[in-house]
Amino acid sequence: FKMIVVYLLIAILCLLLSVGVGIVIQRNLSRSLEALVKYLSYSFILGSLIFAVLFGLIAFGSMLIINFLFVDKPFKFWNKKETTVVEEEIEEVEKDITSSFDIDPTQIEGGMMPGFGGGAGNSMDLSNVKRVEELDDREKVFPALSAMDIRYEGYVNEKMETVDITLEELCERFRNYLAKHEQLYFDKETIRIFISGFAASHFMILEGLSGTGKSSLPRYFSKFANANLLFVPVQTTWRDKTSIIGYFNDFSKTYNETDFLLNLYHANYNPDQIHFFVLDEMNISRVEYYFADLLSVLEYPVPEWRMRLLQLPYGFVPPAKLDDGFIQIPENSFFVGTANKDDSTFVITDKVYDRAITIDFDYRNKYFEVEGEASPIQLSYSKLKSLFNEALSIKENKMTSDDFEKFEVITDFIYEKFDLTFGNRILNQIETLVPTYIACGGTKEEVLDFLLTRKVLAKLEGRFEEYVKPALKQLLQLLAKTYGAKTFARSEKAINAMIRRL
Repeated sequence: FKMIVVYLLIAILCLLLSVGVGIVIQRNLSRSLEALVKYLSYSFILGSLIFAVLFGLIAFGSMLIINFLFVDKPFKFWNKKETTVVEEEIEEVEKDITSSFDIDPTQIEGGMMPGFGGGAGNSMDLSNVKRVEELDDREKVFPALSAMDIRYEGYVNEKMETVDITLEELCERFRNYLAKHEQLYFDKETIRIFISGFAASHFMILEGLSGTGKSSLPRYFSKFANANLLFVPVQTTWRDKTSIIGYFNDFSKTYNETDFLLNLYHANYNPDQIHFFVLDEMNISRVEYYFADLLSVLEYPVPEWRMRLLQLPYGFVPPAKLDDGFIQIPENSFFVGTANKDDSTFVITDKVYDRAITIDFDYRNKYFEVEGEASPIQLSYSKLKSLFNEALSIKENKMTSDDFEKFEVITDFIYEKFDLTFGNRILNQIETLVPTYIACGGTKEEVLDFLLTRKVLAKLEGRFEEYVKPALKQLLQLLAKTYGAKTFARSEKAINAMIRRL
């Protein structure tokens, strides 16, 4: 409005000036009509030119002053009261958005989630947990999860048909299947470790050079046993758990549902089907960043395998398998990561290795003739779990006190010379892995050799102190003296390789 008034005043001023100039010009001329019209025309044209020049100068000067005074600041010529109202409305909208995920302090006590005890296994970091103030219907917030609820009508598939088979038969049949149908040839020890390893940990790392069959092993086992498989290529941008389980979008007010989340949800509806989650090239980003929450959760008892998606507001009805905003990690889920060894990847830390069963693929597969059954089977999770429990119940397969004392001769020497030791987590893995590996057709010495190589000797890589080489030679002699030469073939091969590099 002010600018319009200014324009009108300038126009009036210019017209008055043009009239005045015209009067001055014609004052000393004859008063003929022709001359009067001529000079009035001249005065009008001159006045218009003066108006244009003055308008340009005033507008230019005004904008120059305004921009100088309000540089990097918003400026408006309309009513300040209207501006204040609009700004207040914008601030209210921004407040709704930024506070839509705030934690409700009344529900938190000492950093613990409601419904959890005070034990160390139940504490959770709530610094990144957000609370939703207002949500639409669950079909709009969780469209894919709600669609799965409709598909299953809220009921789980309790049991599925399965084959009657032993662990040893399972390993042999799977090895034959790979050779006959997929032209992949693995040694018996690798197949036994792959299958028995899931009894000790639901997290496995398949490590080695590209093209050695790391990703093929879980892929074709899923095909062989009629298990569900999700193959996820890891991205370099993954930094936290939202990369795998999704996040709530502040603006659309919907949850970004990833394939990983959908398959976890599907596993809850099919508890008797084995589910594999394969993270391909998992060390292309730092594992302890995006996978840290799952690593911690898998350390808890099975009923506490839960991850929070978001803090739900009071009265919001979530999808059927989201309990108070938590997704249950079902027991029938197994997580497999493939890791390459090259300069394009990150080093996997010891805390990740300690929680996983790691198989190293550093050899060329050898061809063999298939003998025996090689057809695929229907294997349920309840059957696989019963096979593991049956193996653990066989007293002859368990580690005895003599076995532990004999093995401690080696581990004590390693601790004394290299300051490396077995933690309680690894000891628990030994007690589970040994009997299940034996049930798969192996021996105690083979599985202890595997664990010694992957859990202890692998941590000696990159150490070049003067005492390391002599101590490794002494360790070779101690292994031969305690168990016999060539008994711990994997460990001896790893030790000799380290000696050559020193």
